[in-house]
Amino acid sequence: MQTERSSPGCGIDSVEITRIEKLLNDLEPDEIGRLFTDQELEDAGEGAGRAASLAARFAAKEACCKLFPKETALGTVEPASFGVRKDGYGAPRVEADGRGQAVMDRYRISAINLSLTHTGKTASAVALAEWKEMPVPWCGKVFYHLFPWRRQIVLENLGRVYGDVVPEKEMLRIAQAYYGHFFKFAIEFLKMPFRSKKKQNKMVRIENLEALERAYDQKKGTLVLTGHFGNWEVSTVAGIGKFEDWFGKFHFVRRPLNPAILDRFIRGRMRRAGFGVLSKQNSLDDMLSILGRNEFVICPFDQHSGGRKAIVVDFFGHPAGSFKSLAIIAQSTGAPVVPASSWRDPDGTHVLRFDEAISLQESEDAGDDIRKNTRAFNAALERIILRHPEQWIWMHRRWKVKPKSDSSSGV
Repeated sequence: MQTERSSPGCGIDSVEITRIEKLLNDLEPDEIGRLFTDQELEDAGEGAGRAASLAARFAAKEACCKLFPKETALGTVEPASFGVRKDGYGAPRVEADGRGQAVMDRYRISAINLSLTHTGKTASAVALAEWKEMPVPWCGKVFYHLFPWRRQIVLENLGRVYGDVVPEKEMLRIAQAYYGHFFKFAIEFLKMPFRSKKKQNKMVRIENLEALERAYDQKKGTLVLTGHFGNWEVSTVAGIGKFEDWFGKFHFVRRPLNPAILDRFIRGRMRRAGFGVLSKQNSLDDMLSILGRNEFVICPFDQHSGGRKAIVVDFFGHPAGSFKSLAIIAQSTGAPVVPASSWRDPDGTHVLRFDEAISLQESEDAGDDIRKNTRAFNAALERIILRHPEQWIWMHRRWKVKPKSDSSSGV
């Protein structure tokens, strides 16, 4: 484990302005658009200083990449992963895309501050990483020490994800914050049945519902990719009340819980809230029927899968048995796959967010497509987990022995 930050924390780069002038003259507009964001092109204007302004921004992108030499070498991030925009005071700040933000989140970087300058021939930039520290509530510290259930698994899993880039004391803070999250989870779960419908609606805020609406408009049904994020028992039950036009069209795939009385209680509450409940076993026909009616199948995807129904693909850089049924269904039906997550804000309210549908790999090799699409699903979950790492289920044994075979296409 790291005892100090492994990222340099500071990146510096210089670019010759004539190099950018040549690019602007030689490239087509769509190619320029792949190098610079719309905001960067707008800020640079069309005057004589356009090339110098864009050169400074390109130097900033390169300086950001130098913060992450390993990820840059592997192609995980590239200059286009980082955009430059002005804050409310006119100071340049970094705005990362999905890949860039995921790398920043993994290194526990809250922001990248920039300093830009240019002379008559050269533009230069300095990128300075701003570290973030996980806040730990009192209950997290208490429960971490007094009720260390699966604590070793939690720490081992955190080490797999953060061990080469984050100091050990920060991983400890994430672990303690995670225990605090589950203390709050339990309190919210117990209080939920006693809250009025009006209060439940106020508990949850929906973000980017448009992504789900766009998927629904394709009329192929929608596969919702999710996991154990935030207080999933509260955010899903309370959040569905905001979808009055879609009431009864959401169907949750889940494993039975132990003890059986708890499983019956949760299933009953979900049905009263408007969820259909499907078993993970032998539910393929039901799922296809639901998609055929242009409804929603909610698929938790962040747990271990083994045997013939699994395929081994990377999850946070380590081989993990993953369900291949989601890729098979998406490829055979054309149903869009929309990532969804939830988390608790500091004020105690919950956010239910939908991200844009994942672009699926399509080729003549269906088996290779299954592998690549399953990896894309895991990558989407990685980005979600890194946003609020203390609110994921770290006690789960996600990385187990590889399944003996992934050659079957069964579901």
